[in-house]
Amino acid sequence: MASTPQQPRAGDLSGDRPRLEPVGQGLRLRRWDGEREADVAAWLRGRSDPEFRRWNTPMKQVTDLAGARESLREQAAGADSGGCAPFCVTDAETGAILGHVGVNAIDRVLRVARVGYWVLPEARGRAVATRALALASRWAFAELALHRLELGHALGHEGSCRIARRCGFAYEGTLRGAMFEAGRKDAFRDVHLHARIATDPEPDLRSPLPRTP
Repeated sequence: MASTPQQPRAGDLSGDRPRLEPVGQGLRLRRWDGEREADVAAWLRGRSDPEFRRWNTPMKQVTDLAGARESLREQAAGADSGGCAPFCVTDAETGAILGHVGVNAIDRVLRVARVGYWVLPEARGRAVATRALALASRWAFAELALHRLELGHALGHEGSCRIARRCGFAYEGTLRGAMFEAGRKDAFRDVHLHARIATDPEPDLRSPLPRTP
Protein backbone atom coordinates (compact mmCIF):
# COMPACT_ATOMS: atom_id res chain seq x y z
CA MET A 1 0.00 0.00 0.00
CA ALA A 2 1.45 3.34 -1.06
CA SER A 3 2.26 5.75 1.73
CA THR A 4 0.83 9.24 1.79
CA PRO A 5 3.43 11.87 0.81
CA GLN A 6 4.53 13.99 3.75
CA GLN A 7 3.16 17.51 3.57
CA PRO A 8 5.44 20.50 4.22
CA ARG A 9 5.01 22.28 7.52
CA ALA A 10 3.38 25.70 7.31
CA GLY A 11 5.98 28.38 6.91
CA ASP A 12 8.92 26.01 6.36
CA LEU A 13 11.43 27.96 4.28
CA SER A 14 14.17 25.35 4.09
CA GLY A 15 15.15 22.79 1.48
CA ASP A 16 13.11 22.24 -1.67
CA ARG A 17 9.69 22.50 -0.06
CA PRO A 18 7.16 24.81 -1.72
CA ARG A 19 7.26 28.40 -0.55
CA LEU A 20 4.01 30.20 0.00
CA GLU A 21 3.44 33.37 -1.97
CA PRO A 22 1.09 35.72 -0.10
CA VAL A 23 -1.48 37.44 -2.30
CA GLY A 24 -3.78 40.27 -1.25
CA GLN A 25 -4.17 44.04 -1.16
CA GLY A 26 -3.60 44.03 -4.93
CA LEU A 27 -0.12 42.59 -4.40
CA ARG A 28 1.70 39.30 -4.76
CA LEU A 29 4.76 38.61 -2.64
CA ARG A 30 7.16 36.17 -4.26
CA ARG A 31 10.70 35.07 -3.70
CA TRP A 32 13.47 37.14 -5.30
CA ASP A 33 15.31 35.31 -8.09
CA GLY A 34 19.00 36.15 -8.37
CA GLU A 35 19.14 34.48 -11.78
CA ARG A 36 16.39 36.68 -13.24
CA GLU A 37 17.77 39.83 -14.83
CA ALA A 38 14.70 41.91 -14.02
CA ASP A 39 15.00 40.98 -10.35
CA VAL A 40 18.70 41.80 -10.24
CA ALA A 41 18.14 45.17 -11.92
CA ALA A 42 15.26 46.04 -9.57
CA TRP A 43 17.30 45.03 -6.51
CA LEU A 44 20.16 47.28 -7.66
CA ARG A 45 17.84 50.23 -8.27
CA GLY A 46 16.13 49.81 -4.93
CA ARG A 47 19.30 49.45 -2.87
CA SER A 48 21.14 52.27 -4.64
CA ASP A 49 18.21 54.72 -4.65
CA PRO A 50 19.09 57.98 -2.82
CA GLU A 51 15.96 57.77 -0.66
CA PHE A 52 16.90 54.25 0.46
CA ARG A 53 20.44 55.35 1.26
CA ARG A 54 19.17 58.36 3.15
CA TRP A 55 17.56 56.14 5.75
CA ASN A 56 19.62 52.93 5.56
CA THR A 57 23.30 52.01 5.72
CA PRO A 58 23.60 48.28 4.97
CA MET A 59 26.72 46.45 6.07
CA LYS A 60 27.43 45.76 2.39
CA GLN A 61 26.53 48.37 -0.23
CA VAL A 62 25.11 47.30 -3.60
CA THR A 63 26.61 49.42 -6.37
CA ASP A 64 26.51 47.29 -9.54
CA LEU A 65 24.74 44.34 -11.11
CA ALA A 66 27.34 41.84 -9.93
CA GLY A 67 26.94 43.07 -6.38
CA ALA A 68 23.15 42.95 -6.67
CA ARG A 69 23.26 39.38 -7.93
CA GLU A 70 25.53 38.34 -5.06
CA SER A 71 23.31 40.13 -2.56
CA LEU A 72 20.26 38.27 -3.84
CA ARG A 73 22.11 34.97 -3.58
CA GLU A 74 22.87 35.79 0.06
CA GLN A 75 19.21 36.57 0.61
CA ALA A 76 18.28 33.21 -0.94
CA ALA A 77 20.74 31.39 1.32
CA GLY A 78 19.20 33.07 4.35
CA ALA A 79 15.74 32.06 3.22
CA ASP A 80 16.83 28.47 2.62
CA SER A 81 18.21 28.26 6.16
CA GLY A 82 14.99 29.68 7.62
CA GLY A 83 16.66 32.80 8.97
CA CYS A 84 14.70 35.25 6.86
CA ALA A 85 11.90 35.54 4.32
CA PRO A 86 12.72 38.16 1.66
CA PHE A 87 9.82 38.95 -0.67
CA CYS A 88 9.77 40.72 -4.01
CA VAL A 89 6.65 42.89 -3.95
CA THR A 90 4.81 42.73 -7.27
CA ASP A 91 1.55 43.95 -8.73
CA ALA A 92 -0.89 41.05 -8.47
CA GLU A 93 -2.27 41.64 -11.97
CA THR A 94 0.73 42.71 -14.05
CA GLY A 95 3.59 41.14 -12.13
CA ALA A 96 5.49 44.45 -12.21
CA ILE A 97 8.13 44.69 -9.49
CA LEU A 98 7.24 47.40 -6.97
CA GLY A 99 9.65 46.92 -4.09
CA HIS A 100 10.72 44.66 -1.25
CA VAL A 101 9.45 43.50 2.13
CA GLY A 102 11.39 41.17 4.37
CA VAL A 103 10.77 39.19 7.52
CA ASN A 104 14.30 39.14 8.92
CA ALA A 105 16.31 37.80 11.86
CA ILE A 106 13.70 35.10 12.49
CA ASP A 107 14.08 33.54 15.95
CA ARG A 108 11.98 30.37 16.09
CA VAL A 109 12.59 29.92 19.84
CA LEU A 110 11.39 33.35 20.93
CA ARG A 111 9.03 33.48 17.91
CA VAL A 112 10.15 36.99 17.00
CA ALA A 113 11.43 38.63 13.80
CA ARG A 114 12.20 42.07 12.40
CA VAL A 115 10.52 43.49 9.31
CA GLY A 116 11.76 45.96 6.73
CA TYR A 117 10.69 47.29 3.35
CA TRP A 118 11.48 49.64 0.50
CA VAL A 119 9.62 50.75 -2.62
CA LEU A 120 10.95 51.62 -6.06
CA PRO A 121 10.65 55.32 -6.99
CA GLU A 122 8.01 54.79 -9.68
CA ALA A 123 5.77 52.86 -7.27
CA ARG A 124 5.71 55.45 -4.48
CA GLY A 125 2.55 57.28 -3.52
CA ARG A 126 0.37 54.17 -3.93
CA ALA A 127 0.56 52.78 -0.38
CA VAL A 128 2.68 49.88 -1.65
CA ALA A 129 4.78 49.68 1.52
CA THR A 130 1.70 49.80 3.73
CA ARG A 131 -0.06 47.06 1.81
CA ALA A 132 3.07 44.90 1.57
CA LEU A 133 3.82 45.22 5.28
CA ALA A 134 0.25 44.31 6.21
CA LEU A 135 0.35 41.27 3.92
CA ALA A 136 3.78 40.09 5.09
CA SER A 137 2.83 40.55 8.74
CA ARG A 138 -0.32 38.47 8.35
CA TRP A 139 1.74 35.77 6.61
CA ALA A 140 4.42 35.77 9.33
CA PHE A 141 1.89 35.34 12.13
CA ALA A 142 -0.14 32.69 10.33
CA GLU A 143 2.52 30.65 8.52
CA LEU A 144 5.57 31.04 10.75
CA ALA A 145 3.57 31.08 14.00
CA LEU A 146 5.54 34.11 15.19
CA HIS A 147 4.41 35.93 18.30
CA ARG A 148 6.13 39.30 17.84
CA LEU A 149 7.26 41.41 14.87
CA GLU A 150 9.56 44.38 15.40
CA LEU A 151 10.12 47.33 13.08
CA GLY A 152 12.82 49.94 13.49
CA HIS A 153 13.35 53.12 11.49
CA ALA A 154 15.72 56.05 11.74
CA LEU A 155 14.53 58.94 13.87
CA GLY A 156 12.96 61.52 11.58
CA HIS A 157 11.69 59.07 8.97
CA GLU A 158 8.08 60.17 9.35
CA GLY A 159 6.87 58.25 6.31
CA SER A 160 8.06 54.94 7.73
CA CYS A 161 6.60 55.88 11.10
CA ARG A 162 3.17 56.38 9.52
CA ILE A 163 3.41 53.07 7.65
CA ALA A 164 4.26 51.24 10.87
CA ARG A 165 1.40 52.77 12.81
CA ARG A 166 -1.05 52.22 9.94
CA CYS A 167 -0.17 48.51 9.98
CA GLY A 168 -0.72 48.16 13.72
CA PHE A 169 2.91 48.45 14.84
CA ALA A 170 2.71 50.42 18.06
CA TYR A 171 5.51 52.82 18.96
CA GLU A 172 7.42 51.34 21.89
CA GLY A 173 10.30 53.76 22.40
CA THR A 174 13.50 55.24 21.05
CA LEU A 175 16.69 53.19 20.83
CA ARG A 176 19.72 55.42 21.27
CA GLY A 177 22.49 55.08 18.70
CA ALA A 178 21.04 51.87 17.27
CA MET A 179 21.63 52.56 13.56
CA PHE A 180 24.47 53.90 11.42
CA GLU A 181 24.17 57.47 10.17
CA ALA A 182 23.40 57.68 6.45
CA GLY A 183 26.42 56.58 4.44
CA ARG A 184 28.66 56.21 7.50
CA LYS A 185 29.88 53.44 9.75
CA ASP A 186 31.67 55.64 12.27
CA ALA A 187 28.61 57.51 13.59
CA PHE A 188 25.22 56.44 14.87
CA ARG A 189 21.65 57.73 15.04
CA ASP A 190 18.60 56.96 17.11
CA VAL A 191 15.88 54.55 16.03
CA HIS A 192 12.15 54.45 16.67
CA LEU A 193 11.09 50.95 17.71
CA HIS A 194 7.62 49.75 16.73
CA ALA A 195 6.19 46.28 17.31
CA ARG A 196 3.09 44.20 16.77
CA ILE A 197 2.20 40.94 18.46
CA ALA A 198 0.02 38.14 17.17
CA THR A 199 -2.83 38.93 19.58
CA ASP A 200 -3.11 42.57 18.46
CA PRO A 201 -6.25 43.34 16.43
CA GLU A 202 -5.94 43.26 12.65
CA PRO A 203 -5.49 46.89 11.52
CA ASP A 204 -7.96 48.60 9.19
CA LEU A 205 -5.73 50.24 6.60
CA ARG A 206 -8.50 52.71 5.74
CA SER A 207 -9.07 53.98 9.27
CA PRO A 208 -7.48 57.17 10.67
CA LEU A 209 -4.08 56.73 12.23
CA PRO A 210 -4.11 56.13 15.98
CA ARG A 211 -2.91 59.04 18.06
CA THR A 212 0.68 59.00 19.18
CA PRO A 213 1.29 58.64 22.91
